[in-house]
Amino acid sequence: MNKIGEFLILTSSLTVATSCINTPIFAQANQRQTTLADISQLTSVSQLSDVQPTDWAFQALQSLIERYACIAGYPNGTYRGERAMTRYEFAASLNTCLTKVQELIVTTNNSLATKEDLDLIQKLQSQFSSELVTLRSRVDALESTNSELKANQFSPTTKLEAEAILTVANIFGENVADSDDNQNNNAQLDTNLIFAQRVRLNFLTSFTGKDELNLRLESGNIPEFDDSTTGTTMTRLGFDEDTGNDIGLDEVYYSFPIGDKIKTTIAITEMELNDIAEPINPLASSGSGAVSRFGRYNPILRSMDGTGLGINYQLNQRTHLAVAYMANNAAAPTENNGLFNGNFAALGHLYFRPVDNLGITFTYLHGYYAGGGESGVNLTGSTGSLTARSPFGNVATTANSFGLETSWQINPKFILSGWVGYTKSESQVTNDDADIFNYAVSLALPDLGGEGNLAGLVMGMPPKVTSSSLIADRDTSLHIEGFYRFQVTDNISITPGLFLITNPEHNANNNSIFVGAIRTHFKF
Repeated sequence: MNKIGEFLILTSSLTVATSCINTPIFAQANQRQTTLADISQLTSVSQLSDVQPTDWAFQALQSLIERYACIAGYPNGTYRGERAMTRYEFAASLNTCLTKVQELIVTTNNSLATKEDLDLIQKLQSQFSSELVTLRSRVDALESTNSELKANQFSPTTKLEAEAILTVANIFGENVADSDDNQNNNAQLDTNLIFAQRVRLNFLTSFTGKDELNLRLESGNIPEFDDSTTGTTMTRLGFDEDTGNDIGLDEVYYSFPIGDKIKTTIAITEMELNDIAEPINPLASSGSGAVSRFGRYNPILRSMDGTGLGINYQLNQRTHLAVAYMANNAAAPTENNGLFNGNFAALGHLYFRPVDNLGITFTYLHGYYAGGGESGVNLTGSTGSLTARSPFGNVATTANSFGLETSWQINPKFILSGWVGYTKSESQVTNDDADIFNYAVSLALPDLGGEGNLAGLVMGMPPKVTSSSLIADRDTSLHIEGFYRFQVTDNISITPGLFLITNPEHNANNNSIFVGAIRTHFKF
C-alpha cells in the first residue's frame, strides 16, 4: 500500500471527530479546546504568538499548515490567551489539519501531498497518538449525548418553565374582622392548619429569537384568606390560587420588538398591569418574595387584569416608559362588558434610574368599573378594606390612581424600598367621591446567611378610605411582615414567613390577626 493509501486509512477515522469539534456542545465540554467555528483565518501559524515555536512538532505542523492552509487562529494572533499550547490542544489542531489534508488529497485525485509530507504526518500521528485517541473518545461521547438531547428535547422553539409551591399555613386570632363597631358580635376565627399547593407550567415560544409567546397552565388549591375566612382581604397570601386543582389556561400573551427600543405585548387573557409596569421592589415575586399579597407591590397595579395591549419604550439607558390598555371582560358580548364597555384601565408608567443603585417609578392609572355582574368594583386588587375596595357599592365607578415607588440598593446586601399609592374615585351614579391611600416600606437583605438567601421586612398601611362623602375608614390598620428565604439549591427554596394585621378593616374594635406560612418553592 502506498503512503497516500496509508494516510487515508489513518485519517478517515478522525473525520467524525473533526466535524464534532466545530459544534458548540464540544466547546462547552472543554473550554480549553479551540475549534474552527471560534477562529478567524490567519496566514501563518507563526502568528499564534503564545504557542512555543521551538519544538519539532510545532515546526512540523507549521509547515503543513502553511502548505495546506488547514488551521486558523484568533484575530489578535494569540492562541487561547497568554499561555502555551497544551499537548491536547496541539492534538486537536493536528486533527483538524489531518482532516483538511485528507479532503485536499481526495478532491485532487491523490496528487497533492508529497512523500515527505506524508512521512511527517505519520510521525506526528505516532507522537500524539494517545491525545488523538482521547480526543476521539471524548467526541464520541459528546456526539452520543448530543443525539440524546436532540431526541428528547421538548421543542426546538418552545421552552418549558415550571414551578410548584407547597405551603403549610395557618391563621391566628380571636375573631373574624368586621366593619361593625360592635366587635362582640363577630364570629370566632377558624384556625385550622392547611397544606396546599400551586403549580404553574409556562410554555415560552420564540419564532424569531426576539419575540415570545407565553402560555401558562395553572392549578392549585391554596385558599384565599379573605372575607369568607378572616373577614378581610388584608390577610391574603401572595401566592394563593384555588382552582379546586382543575387545570386552567391562566395567561396568554405575545411580545415582540419594534425596532431596537420598543417592546409590544398583546395579552389575550389574565394578564396583569404589573406585567407591563414591572415593580422594582425586590420582594415582588410570588414564589420567592413576600409571603403576603399586600407586601409584594403597590396595590394600584392590581386593580385590573385581563385582555389588553402594552408598549414598553426605552427612552435611554436610564429611562423607560410603559403604556397599556386593559379590559377585564373583553370576551363577553353582554351589557357592561366587552373591550370598551366594561371594566377597563389605561396605564402610564415611567421608570427612571438616576444612578446605578437607585430606581424610581411614577405610575398613573385611569380605571372604569361598570358595576354589577361578577367582576364588580375592586379598586384595591383585594388588599385593603371593604370600603376601599368599593367605596360606593357595586355601581359604576371611575378611579384615577397615582403611584410612586423607589428602590435603593445601599450596598449589595441591603436594599431599602417603598411605595405610596393614592386613588381619587367617583361614583357615576351619584355625586359621591372618595380618597384612598396606601403605603409601605420594605427592607431586603440578600445573601444573608448564605448565597441566594433573602431576609425581608415589610411595614405599611393597606388601602384605606381617608376621606369620603359617604363612609370613610375611621381607624388605621398596619401590615407588619417578616420572612426568611433559605435557598436550599438553585431550584429549591424554603421560606417561613409571618405577617400581622393590626385593627383589621381599619377598625380598632377588631382584634389583630396573624398569618403564618412556610412556602416551599420548586422551579425547573
